[in-house]
Amino acid sequence: MLTKRIIPCLDVTLDEAGGTVVKGIEFVDLRKAGDPVELAKRYNEQGADELVFLDITASHEGRGTMVDVIERTADEVFIPLTVGGGINSIEDVRQILRAGADKVSVNTAAVKNPQLIREASEIFGAQCIVTAIDCRRNTNVEDNADKTILELEDGTPAWYEVVIYGGREPTGLDAVQWAKKVEELGAGEILLTSMARDGTYDGFDIPITRKLSEELEIPIIASGGAGNPEDIYNGFIDGKADAALAASIFHFGEYTVRDVKEHLKEKDIPVRL
Repeated sequence: MLTKRIIPCLDVTLDEAGGTVVKGIEFVDLRKAGDPVELAKRYNEQGADELVFLDITASHEGRGTMVDVIERTADEVFIPLTVGGGINSIEDVRQILRAGADKVSVNTAAVKNPQLIREASEIFGAQCIVTAIDCRRNTNVEDNADKTILELEDGTPAWYEVVIYGGREPTGLDAVQWAKKVEELGAGEILLTSMARDGTYDGFDIPITRKLSEELEIPIIASGGAGNPEDIYNGFIDGKADAALAASIFHFGEYTVRDVKEHLKEKDIPVRL
């Protein structure tokens, strides 16, 4: 088994402070968690394998990503940094990589213009291009026979619908079919967030995580719902994810990255300590 990665996530909004990390539940009811640069330094010191920095209101507000905050963050951390939010063009990708990011994450722009993935992958390399997929459960399976129907934990059949603009807009796209397409287009990795679990501490959404992990060759980062180290263990064992992303449990001091890694190591999950 390859080494599993633990990735803290900084969801950042633009405010009078110039950028603040926030955390909500199902993408709403945001509460402040601190300064992005300070939190990034903390996670770097705790032994995080990577960091994800998401400017979560950039696309909705129709503006570019906070380049200055990324530059300051990149100056302070020595682990791979993935940046997403408001990236709409090849020039945006170039600017973010030049600011110090190692990878860029595209979500809304990829749905609007799938060729952006292909073009970016050809220019910068697949290893730089992460496609973020935000999705939510849809139990209307009768009118959606063309979708990939999965069985939820309680046996209910459902498909997973891709949402964009920070969860504000449903697309009608099937998440499994979309994931396969982005892999074909040249994405190097998928960051999968199930809205039903975001910020809930209920654990990752295993049915969709496992399905993508089994069906795709590229790595799947599980995101949304980690409440404790055991949830992350389950994401690796039951969800078959390659990496686990978490925010709330780290931001509010419930666990450190090292706490999680030591728990995983005790249960024979290979991690970098």
